[in-house]
Amino acid sequence: MFQFFFSRAYCTNNIRRKWKEFEKTLGCAEEGHPSVGDPDWASYTLGVFICLSCSGIHRNIPQVSKVKSVRLDAWDEAQVEFLASHGNDAARARFESKVPSFYYRPTPSDCQLLREQWIRAKYERQEFIYPEKQEPYSAGYREGFLWKRGRDNGQFLSRKFVLTEREGALKYFNRNDAKEPKAVMKIEHLNATFQPAKIGHPHGLQVTYLKDNSTRNIFIYHEDGKEIVDWFNALRAARFHYLQVAFPGASDADLVPKLSRNYLKEGYMEKTGPKQTEGFRKRWFTMDDRRLMYFKDPLDAFARGEVFIGSKESGYTVLHGFPPSTQGHHWPHGITIVTPDRKFLFACETESDQREWVAAFQKAVDRPMLPQEYAVEAHFKHKP
Repeated sequence: MFQFFFSRAYCTNNIRRKWKEFEKTLGCAEEGHPSVGDPDWASYTLGVFICLSCSGIHRNIPQVSKVKSVRLDAWDEAQVEFLASHGNDAARARFESKVPSFYYRPTPSDCQLLREQWIRAKYERQEFIYPEKQEPYSAGYREGFLWKRGRDNGQFLSRKFVLTEREGALKYFNRNDAKEPKAVMKIEHLNATFQPAKIGHPHGLQVTYLKDNSTRNIFIYHEDGKEIVDWFNALRAARFHYLQVAFPGASDADLVPKLSRNYLKEGYMEKTGPKQTEGFRKRWFTMDDRRLMYFKDPLDAFARGEVFIGSKESGYTVLHGFPPSTQGHHWPHGITIVTPDRKFLFACETESDQREWVAAFQKAVDRPMLPQEYAVEAHFKHKP
């Protein structure tokens, strides 16, 4: 809580001066942490400070939120009084009082859709005040139609999807009347991450799962933003409840980071074969936790190959550059990953790409391996 001192001739300079006193601790109400974003805006109907990006979303729900610039707009006494008597903490206490542990809270780096639906869920639909409004993603069962990209022809076609926590699976069906699903994706090995740029749709969601211990990708979207975000949070809920059973002693704080994950890094590099005598070929690479996968096309269903990146304690090292005799690469910035069995060579087009990839690899190498990751490593070593 804070106080403003003003007269009837309240002006922008006064609120600007008082705002400077609090901006180090307030932050943006939608991003959860002090000093995150640039909260130079405020909703004078909700009583919260917000950053420029979130202010645009608030403006799209004028029936709920009316926004002004703290620094540029004029404020009257009633508006300032309302802002002074509320604030970010009070708004969170009310509008986020019943956020489920599994519900995804967007960060500043997340796509526009996640940020927009978080704000609409909070203020417009008030889902975190009234738990009964959370049923679309908390009931343990969900079915509906999503547009899915075909594995072979690349066309998006409407497919029926069913998520059932009781069976621990997400299924999809090629025909509406089909009795058997085309695919069954076990919740245990499933991940979902929004990929609007890659998929070419603002609501694009990439779902990955393990099939015969290899990664399988499917790409889906729904025209309604709320629908696809509800599917995303339903998948996270199913993962959460599975992990609660699998790890009964773990706290919610331990489990939530495991519900879904964004990729550490994606992009094009060149690669050569195990004998390092063939030419380098351009491939799309995805770094998913410790799995480095490469694809001919970013929207391929299956990876052409996968590389396990273990820890330095297990003999893994990341180096800038190539061994001296390396030939056949077109891009100049090399990376060598040393594993206990062989060296992997990659070439980046720019120095900044090289730095980002090295940082992603180093992050995995510096992290000690978990017991279950040794089993994954062993599988990679014995792949045909």
